[in-house]
Amino acid sequence: MTSPLAIDDDLWSALGDPTRRRMLDLLLAAGAGTATSLSGSLPVTRQAVAKHLVVLERSGLVRVEVSGRERRYRVDDDQLGRAVAQLSAVGSAWDARLNRIKRIAEAIEGEKS
Repeated sequence: MTSPLAIDDDLWSALGDPTRRRMLDLLLAAGAGTATSLSGSLPVTRQAVAKHLVVLERSGLVRVEVSGRERRYRVDDDQLGRAVAQLSAVGSAWDARLNRIKRIAEAIEGEKS
């Protein structure tokens, strides 16, 4: 098992698509949904929604429950939490880098004056 702050490329790839992020929003709001129910709220076909759901399932962001012919999808709270932790860690790392660049630039500017 990877640490919660290890970067997961499949997870980031899944979250990189705006349609998939919108699907996650819809699933979180409704609690669950099917490809058909999601396609009614998105500007893509049901077939495209089904393909996006496969990516979300492969990344672990959604779990599927099969009942007869129906496949209902729910957001996996644990995996979403890992995604949030990764995004936060990367944001913090970039903040630290940018602050260091700012301090270097200020030091160079101070030497010029």
